Amino acid sequence: MESGENSLPSGSDGVKRKVSYFYDPEVGNYYYGLGHAMKPHRIRMTHALLAHYGLLQHMQVLKPSPAKDRDLCKFHADDYVDFLRGITPDAQQDQLRQLKRFNIGEDCPVFDGLYSFCQTYAGGSVGGAVKLNHGVCDIAINWAGGLHHAKKCEASGFCYVNDIVLAILELLKVHERVLYVDIDIHHGDGVEEAFYATDRVMTVSFHKFGDYFPGTGDIRDIGYGKGKYYSLNVPLDDGIDDESYMSLFKPIMGKVMEVFRPGAVVLQCGADSLSGDRLGCFNLSIKGHAECVKYMRSFNVPLLLLGGGGYTIRNVARCWCYETGIALGMELEDKMPQHEYYEYFGPDYTLHVAPSNMENKNFRDLLDDIRSKLLDNLSKLQHAPSVPFQERPPDTELHQVVLRDEDEDDKDERWGPDSDTEFDDYSNPVPGRVKREYIEVDRNDSGSYHNHLDRGRDFDMPFKENASSKGSGSNGSG
Repeated sequence: MESGENSLPSGSDGVKRKVSYFYDPEVGNYYYGLGHAMKPHRIRMTHALLAHYGLLQHMQVLKPSPAKDRDLCKFHADDYVDFLRGITPDAQQDQLRQLKRFNIGEDCPVFDGLYSFCQTYAGGSVGGAVKLNHGVCDIAINWAGGLHHAKKCEASGFCYVNDIVLAILELLKVHERVLYVDIDIHHGDGVEEAFYATDRVMTVSFHKFGDYFPGTGDIRDIGYGKGKYYSLNVPLDDGIDDESYMSLFKPIMGKVMEVFRPGAVVLQCGADSLSGDRLGCFNLSIKGHAECVKYMRSFNVPLLLLGGGGYTIRNVARCWCYETGIALGMELEDKMPQHEYYEYFGPDYTLHVAPSNMENKNFRDLLDDIRSKLLDNLSKLQHAPSVPFQERPPDTELHQVVLRDEDEDDKDERWGPDSDTEFDDYSNPVPGRVKREYIEVDRNDSGSYHNHLDRGRDFDMPFKENASSKGSGSNGSG
């Protein structure tokens, strides 16, 4: 296993990790609109749970520096970034052609502070990659990130800027190979497309496949050119449970780690694959979902944890709080502490929720066939690819504000006297205490992604020639 300068402790000391956690106290103020399924307030609810479970004192808590235009343009087209920066709710009626061109509409609406929102969540993911590159932490977390559908020139599936691609590009400055793993219920199409023709990034997506957004992610979609066999898709059906999911996840990811030997791993932890999600149809428990985090953590490779989908927001907060504990090597009590959003978690007021009795349509023979095909694809990779020596692009400098709770212990004590972490000198640090605030209650009415077939657009590859247009390989649109 490639370890490099970011090697992590193993053996009996393997439980200990330095964790950098990115959070902007303003992120919960952004609002997609009345009735929209995506609610950034879930990030604030997650943070409140982390604070009251006492997890913040065990992490380096950072406010991300907003991503600048030039940062976003490392992947996205200049004119698309210019449009996002300039569009406002009041001005959108005058730009109908541009709205259509960039796929801004019902799924991806214009709302107050849209560009600042994009800068914030992208800044957290790129900032996490920078921290990992510098060896400051072993695991970086940005629950506001993970918006995997955004394309180079358009928004898609509630996603405007693809923070994951930007973070991977940052990691590639230091690491020869980066692994991307996606456990959101929706296919990670934007990330797959961006790296479809390179062997330096392997993408693995576990997702619902069929008549479901975005309609891509067929098991036959394996990459193109030098990227052939470096895209893995695990198509699943309704009702998959913990046992069935793990029967695929662990053998496939174990083989990926053995063959690909990544220098860093990015894990998108979309919580819409949980049982009872407003837009989902899987039946995973929080512990089952978190087992993916625990398993990838066990390889002792620098790890970036990102959010993603998740539309029953009380369960999203539960899940990402528990998975933060997994990152820290801490088991959390099921009984939930009193906090600002305690009433959301009734009537049980527990961290975990039981999966339902929905039918699991993923039959054993189907799972065995999927596993066999993907392991066979992996067997065709003879060795981990490498890149010739070349001048490394300059490191990205992102300055973060260190957040501090009123009752938090001294941050330096958490890192020790030998910490090499550099903090910006702010005379008035941003408080980390979550404010009590009224928001729209999450309703039980079902929402859905609107149907948008993947258009198979070419992307300017940072290391390889452009991929030719690829079909969706889908039997239905999402």
